[in-house]
Amino acid sequence: MLHPEIEKRKTFAIISHPDAGKTTLTEKFLLFGGAINTAGTVKRNKANQSSTSDFMEIEKQRGISVATSVMGFEYNGKRINILDTPGHKDFAEDTYRTLSAVDSVILVVDSVKGVEEQTQKLMDVCRMRNTPVIIFVNKLDREGKDTFDLLDELENNLNISVCPLSWPIGQGHNFKGVYNIFDKQLNLFKPDKSKISEPVIQVNDLDDPLLTKFLQEKELKTLQDDLELVDGVYGRLDNDLYLEGLLAPVFFGSAINNFGIRELLDTFVSIAPSPKSREANERMILANEKNFTGFVFKIHANLDPNHRDRIAFLRICSGKFERNKFYYHTRLDKKLKFSNPVDFMANEKSLVEEAWPGDVVGLYDSGNFKIGDTLTEGEELQFKGIPSFSPEIFKEVENRDPLKSKQLEKGLQQLTEEGVAQLFVQQPGNRKIIGTVGELQYEVIVFRLQHEYGAKCAFRPLTFRKSSWLTSKDKKNINEIIQRRHHHIATDKDGNPVFLADNDWTLNLAKRDFPEVEFHGTSEFNRHKDRTTNNSID
Repeated sequence: MLHPEIEKRKTFAIISHPDAGKTTLTEKFLLFGGAINTAGTVKRNKANQSSTSDFMEIEKQRGISVATSVMGFEYNGKRINILDTPGHKDFAEDTYRTLSAVDSVILVVDSVKGVEEQTQKLMDVCRMRNTPVIIFVNKLDREGKDTFDLLDELENNLNISVCPLSWPIGQGHNFKGVYNIFDKQLNLFKPDKSKISEPVIQVNDLDDPLLTKFLQEKELKTLQDDLELVDGVYGRLDNDLYLEGLLAPVFFGSAINNFGIRELLDTFVSIAPSPKSREANERMILANEKNFTGFVFKIHANLDPNHRDRIAFLRICSGKFERNKFYYHTRLDKKLKFSNPVDFMANEKSLVEEAWPGDVVGLYDSGNFKIGDTLTEGEELQFKGIPSFSPEIFKEVENRDPLKSKQLEKGLQQLTEEGVAQLFVQQPGNRKIIGTVGELQYEVIVFRLQHEYGAKCAFRPLTFRKSSWLTSKDKKNINEIIQRRHHHIATDKDGNPVFLADNDWTLNLAKRDFPEVEFHGTSEFNRHKDRTTNNSID
């Protein structure tokens, strides 16, 4: 039996392909949860600015999310923790890390474009952990794909069974609202982009004569026929299959107009899982264990441009977190105390006295934390699932202002520790190489270095296309490959040797020439406390 404080928590991520309406949906959840009074847009004037999930300056300028933000609010007796993630593929690693910190996911799909490439990749990551997924098909106020065709596309392209729990009445200009299949209830609203509107009509029976005042006979007959077909093809929700990540409930609506939001939120609160067990390298950690455990899945510097702060985002996995209590940092092998832990409402923060499994707490950090670090009450633990992957693009850093070398150094270190990109150092000359998934990350790095650290830099393209982390049972094998392939060797931010390959042929040749050396596609090997096979370069 879970503790009541654990049972009431629902921690989830909202994920999608770019421009599917993810940030708008997040904002509308805050509106319906009473966390904000008026919904706006990413680009807004300062006079009307309230809490929003896109709070970094570059996000406001570009109208996109480039970093995960955390928001919490109370709704129907539950504590809702939303992690809004970047949709752009260049920032997919931030999303993948975030998915390790949630208990379920809402996947937003554009009804006009259907399932897109990034949507499929995100779903693959969810399936790796069997994360329960709810799908919200957005933008029904536009002329889009046929509803039944969309359901087929979801099943075929995302490789998951679906079960509609709401159903749209019309589409595009004829879109009137949604029928709540889960609660067998119909609420018709007037569209309102900024605040919650009162329902025009509420009925529990589709035979209610009141409906004929608002729906034409043809619209009502189409809805009844559709619901009969949905019931025959998809049946009722199997909650166990949903919790196992094998079945995705589907909702329809228009986030911008507040259609279908309450139906989604009410059902989510009812069926989404509370925090359960988490896998560590050593054992499974149960949420209702007495002792506290948690892990850092994100680090962000300069959340407040007026204060040069650095915050580590800690997901609590078990026990109760308390302010001013000492906790054990397993990687550093030392105890730390946190006097100012914070709770989040987008860019607004409040002091936290205690927090429970499922909560995300912000810890002010002077440089003690790296992504993946574990805190406990003394037990040696390391949570799984936050590796670094090989970048696809590599560029050398060029300092454009030698007088600001220290600021550039500090900025690069902090931004790469946040996970914005990966930093590799190559000798001789201490050459700094930044590895990313996409070009937009370099734009973000240049922007943030200049605006947050006062440093200017440019990037020179390199021919490398892949990185592999190196380990061996005998350190002399590592030293040999370093000497013979020094043009391809660098170290990551932890000092681990990495082989940078121009192509698969270069990598395969190195593997053939150095059979005693293991080439790892991710840095996951480095997450273990026991580092007997991790040969750092001294």
